Amino acid sequence: MKKEIIINSTANEHRIAILEDRRLAELFVESPGKERMVGDIYLGKVAKVMPGIRAAFIDIGLQQDAFLHFSDIGDSLSEYNAMFDEEDDDEDTESKLASSATPQANKAPERRNGERGGKESESRRTRTVDLQKGQEILVQVIKEPVGKKGVRVTSQISLAGRFLVLLPFDGKVGVSKKLSNFKERRRLRKIVRGMLPEGFGTIIRTVADGKGEDLVKEDLDELIRVWRSIEKGVKNEEAPTLIYKDMDTKASVIRDLLSADVEQLVVDDKKLFKEIRSYLQWISPDMLGRTEQYRDREPIFDKYGIEKDIQNLMQPKVWLKSGGYIYIEKTEAMTVIDVNSGRYAAKKDQEMNSLRTNLEAAREICRQIRLRDVGGIIVIDFIDLEEEKNRKKLYDEIRKELKRERAKVTVLPMTEFGLIQMTRQRIRQNVMLSFSEACPTCGGTGLVQSKRTTINHIERWIRRFKSESKEFRLELRVHPSIAEFLTHGTISRLTRMRFKFFVRIKLIPDKSVPVDEFRFMSVKQKKDITQQFEA
Repeated sequence: MKKEIIINSTANEHRIAILEDRRLAELFVESPGKERMVGDIYLGKVAKVMPGIRAAFIDIGLQQDAFLHFSDIGDSLSEYNAMFDEEDDDEDTESKLASSATPQANKAPERRNGERGGKESESRRTRTVDLQKGQEILVQVIKEPVGKKGVRVTSQISLAGRFLVLLPFDGKVGVSKKLSNFKERRRLRKIVRGMLPEGFGTIIRTVADGKGEDLVKEDLDELIRVWRSIEKGVKNEEAPTLIYKDMDTKASVIRDLLSADVEQLVVDDKKLFKEIRSYLQWISPDMLGRTEQYRDREPIFDKYGIEKDIQNLMQPKVWLKSGGYIYIEKTEAMTVIDVNSGRYAAKKDQEMNSLRTNLEAAREICRQIRLRDVGGIIVIDFIDLEEEKNRKKLYDEIRKELKRERAKVTVLPMTEFGLIQMTRQRIRQNVMLSFSEACPTCGGTGLVQSKRTTINHIERWIRRFKSESKEFRLELRVHPSIAEFLTHGTISRLTRMRFKFFVRIKLIPDKSVPVDEFRFMSVKQKKDITQQFEA
């Protein structure tokens, strides 16, 4: 599989595309006001402790309090708390913590050489936590805000470097499971243990494979320096405040995704190109030859066919080569995907045609889920399959495609209704939110109240007004489209209302009024009385 990283950088936006076999597989977007937060460390204050849901809400200075589940409170909380007292007188471990940059935070800790077993994990899920309102606590963001939900945080602080992940107060040395060579694992573990300060733990990352002691030490020294500055900030700053800002998206992608299997990295910004080369000169000189600056006049994303794929991300319907299509719709609770056969439906041998369409759809759905960074509960409605062996074949195909995922995914076999259910780890907002926002008129639903319904509401308002008031002069402000609907015809709807309720209504079209709302002003009182006579 050919893997490429293409970076388009402008003053207002940075876009990083990951291509696999020339097809867009992942997209990262960063723009002012939508900066990445995963990996940031805050000095916060406990705003509320809720034992009923086994969680606490932490004030970290953002609009919404951060969510801290008791299972995300590490065993070293007392050591972190000691920092405040002083002021007063491997599932894949690399994926868990290196995720400061990529959507893999919040995975379960790896059981490293028997150091952590199931009993400890179970105790952490059922533990009681002694947190008090107003207590200061150091937390790290592990999940971006989603919708109306604030960020999710953990007290298990980690600092990701290129070769190591530093674990303050942990004291253990782990090695990524992806590094399978036993001799190399032992060599790296011996090197790191010989240089690791007392009281610190670390995870040796896959990219450390074959690296010399000097490079590893440089990385460790830099991580220790960052931690010392965090300690200093904890003692000198006042909660709530940001203590440490992790790398931005483009830097973190280079740190965590630029690996040996990347055949090419192309960037269209001269300054960023120089920064990347300088970084590679230090950590991986052999990759300098795979990095190039894009100089053509044609936009870089157009050249690689990425722009067209991004435009398709905005559409709920995705066409398949067979003529079928999938329809992706996000709701508050889950994402629902429907598979339709299209022109395949007219062909013979319905079972085999359904299977072919389902298999093609399964591959595209796994790609779209990863590309759009869909998280949470996902329900897929496939075309019905009668034979159990075909259902299993479809399920196996999905599991095979999901092996490319870095996010944690759980998928269940197909139900009798032809549904496949899965959950995908949600770390950041859906990538579509980087390019869009809710419609100010419909609020993102795609539907608005009909004109006739709005007119009926106006009429009921007037009825209530006349039953409780002796006034007869009103001023009505509505959207111009509603005003046109009210005045259309020889005997307009507005005229009928005037005669029906014996009231004088002055109509004023106003673009600032939403299409499904209205405003009534009392001419006598010279004020808005809409709310006064609402149902």
